[in-house]
Amino acid sequence: MAGPGPFTVACVQNCASDDLDANLRSVEELVRGAAAAGADLICLPEFYCLLERHDGAYYERGHDEAVHPALAHGRELARELGRWLLLGSIPVRDTGGKVRNRALLISSEGELVARYDKIHLFDVAIRDGQQYRESNSVTPGERAVVAPLPWGRLGLSICYDLRFAHLYRELAHAGAEFLAVPAAFTAKTGAAHWHALLRARAIETGCFVFAPGQCGERPWGRRTYGHSLIVDPWGDVLADGGDDVGFVTARIDPARVGEVRAMIPALTHDRRFSVEDG
Repeated sequence: MAGPGPFTVACVQNCASDDLDANLRSVEELVRGAAAAGADLICLPEFYCLLERHDGAYYERGHDEAVHPALAHGRELARELGRWLLLGSIPVRDTGGKVRNRALLISSEGELVARYDKIHLFDVAIRDGQQYRESNSVTPGERAVVAPLPWGRLGLSICYDLRFAHLYRELAHAGAEFLAVPAAFTAKTGAAHWHALLRARAIETGCFVFAPGQCGERPWGRRTYGHSLIVDPWGDVLADGGDDVGFVTARIDPARVGEVRAMIPALTHDRRFSVEDG
């Protein structure tokens, strides 16, 4: 029996501010453009709907998932356009004054198919003086998620997760053929590591990678890298969003996953081993 046929994926690239309504309006225009360009699956970046100046504002001005304006907006848009939509992540109120950094997958009927909470939180100090403590305002997730699409299975992740190769290995072993990496990578770390890490995750797992990223600079100085990427299982970059707001698309043939994994069946070669000191 033949497998699922090819489809078109789009990665939207925006520059979110701390104005939720304005962000949703601008993203809607990009999503409509991607749908008009033939995209069947449209992927949005991390925190595409809201990038706050201060971490505490995510909770103070936040929403529970059930009443989140971004979820309602995404479901309505997916239903109207008849497209699958990945809400790269939205801030969802949790307990203790924190939020969950949550990705939501919406079907072409507007139904919520899967949710994933970011596991690895961005607590770093970059040499140029930038410091981030995502754990101060975000509760980490505790489970990996592989979600069904009409064309195969999608492993979900968010931004800083990209640096943890074992997560993607587990997603591939659990049946993922595509990996989503919505992000708001900093300009500094993005220039150094974004392309290399995404290509590595594709090559290691034999998966397609869909990585929509935020771009641009905010009035308070935060700069995000952009360069939304679509990468094939061999590690070839099929599309690169560059520096500006917009979207990129690529035609995806799920059969390519099997072809690459047959040539280099690394997923079947995993072996348990011990580590000795000295």
